[in-house]
Amino acid sequence: MSTTEKVKITIEASVNAPVEKVWKMWNDPQDVVQWNTASPDWHTPKAVNDLRVGGKFEYHMAAKDGSFAFDFGGIYDEVKINELIAYTLGDDRKVQVRFTPKEGKTLVVTVFEAESENPIEMQQGGWQAILDNFKKYAESK
Repeated sequence: MSTTEKVKITIEASVNAPVEKVWKMWNDPQDVVQWNTASPDWHTPKAVNDLRVGGKFEYHMAAKDGSFAFDFGGIYDEVKINELIAYTLGDDRKVQVRFTPKEGKTLVVTVFEAESENPIEMQQGGWQAILDNFKKYAESK
């Protein structure tokens, strides 16, 4: 394992909804199972979220055809309601999500440390697709 700093990837979306609504939909497991997917052939059939410092979250993500599934989760390092969520994934990568209200909309910016198995562009594309799906879901409710 290298001692060099991990590559950080930034994704963002401007969601046409107030920050309180965006925060709730981002964190409520009943909402998470509706939007947490990068493509229509995947879904998140189960989400558990204990949103507090030291709390855990786990999203079970699966291909709808049953061919592949995995758990995505971590432990919260910092939680500032309607502002910031920082967590550490199971593989020790750090993630930070900021929620910034602006003129009735909410800018959601995620910065995450890349993993070493997949190309940076693929990781950025996958995370951005999930964020775009969240934006679509939040704006439709």
